[in-house]
Amino acid sequence: MLGEYRIQGRGAAEIAASVERAVGSGELRPGQPLPPMRELAASLGVNPNTVAAAYRTLRERGVIETAGRRGSRVRFKPATTGREELRVEVPAGGRDLSTGNPDPALLPRLAPALAAAAQAGDREPVLYGDDPVDPDLARIARADLDADGVPEGPLTVTSGSLDAVERVLLAHLKPGDAVAVEDPGWGSTLDLVPALGLRTVAVGVDDEGPRADDLRRALESGARAVIVTGRAQNPTGASVSATRARALRAVLREHPQTLLIEDDHGHGIVDLPLHPIAGVTTHWALVRSVAKAYGPDLRLAVLTGDPVTVDRVRGRQRLGPGWVSHLLQRAVVRLWTDGAVDRAAVAAAYRSRRQALIDALADRGVAAHGRSGMNVWIPVRDETGALARLLQSGWAVAPGARFRLDTPPGIRITVSTLTVHDIAPLAEAVAAAVRPSPARTYG
Repeated sequence: MLGEYRIQGRGAAEIAASVERAVGSGELRPGQPLPPMRELAASLGVNPNTVAAAYRTLRERGVIETAGRRGSRVRFKPATTGREELRVEVPAGGRDLSTGNPDPALLPRLAPALAAAAQAGDREPVLYGDDPVDPDLARIARADLDADGVPEGPLTVTSGSLDAVERVLLAHLKPGDAVAVEDPGWGSTLDLVPALGLRTVAVGVDDEGPRADDLRRALESGARAVIVTGRAQNPTGASVSATRARALRAVLREHPQTLLIEDDHGHGIVDLPLHPIAGVTTHWALVRSVAKAYGPDLRLAVLTGDPVTVDRVRGRQRLGPGWVSHLLQRAVVRLWTDGAVDRAAVAAAYRSRRQALIDALADRGVAAHGRSGMNVWIPVRDETGALARLLQSGWAVAPGARFRLDTPPGIRITVSTLTVHDIAPLAEAVAAAVRPSPARTYG
């Protein structure tokens, strides 16, 4: 089962460390099953309770996962390892549509904004004890939030949206608590939640966002928090409609102690309105990253929420990084005030590429989803086969397994770099890849 690697140790801490070292070194691979607890206990000559404690520690650290009768296995993106997520190997001369990156041609030039921020820093250096949030950034961000109907609340700045989600979860939950997550949903969130020692509870998604009945079942089963993507949902492109937002708020009114986290990472690249859900639970947070519109290397997101949540996040930041660099904050302010990104034009570019691909696929009998953002989600019967056939045709797309918990197979195509000349050949390749293979006959 484990190849050449032998788990060692007499105590729970030693056994857990042995597994963790092997995962970090690559001797135990993502998805690899671990021995049943009694079997490992017998081979090590220890009590089964000792192995159970070791496995529990590894689950809480996000190294392994347990799937009922199927036993325990190394997580597909274990928190203990620094190795990058397994990627699709793009064939020579092929096109990589798997990454989820924005179109570099639509990103602004950063040099002028960073230079202006540096000059401002030279004139007035930021020192220990200064306000962690640039006042101009707070003013502009708050005005945008007000325009979108986001409830009033204090602001802080984090190193991207995932950093914000992690800090908010840790501000309220403890290991073992359950979090309702979108399924399919952002793979990094699906990895982060168990890495924090929390449990995921799947909530189904359609084109209008998370299904209200699924959320109700998740909360009734004990989920203490829910993470919702308002627009440009990754991987499906779902966008929460006004009707769905009302339905979700109605569910949350029945569970007012639920921690609500809204991720509006699509701000700046979509032309559908935001329909915020916040306002019906005691604790809530909404985060907006600048990564998709202004560049992934600008590790900055604006976080607002109820006073207790934001204060806890700020307090924990003070004990760690302290603040997000004011050079980055001032650079973002400069990008905003200079109109460095034509948001309407960017949204229109992504919309036209998405819709062109969806329409071309529909003409070929293939259903696809993508109301907003830069991705198209295509349900398939045979995910592995579809990926392999597309690779043979020169197209690399993302496997749906990165984004799924309980939902059926699918593939994700990032449309950000597609040209009008790509649409027909890509649609033709996808249609051929998702068709059932012809039955073989032997005569």
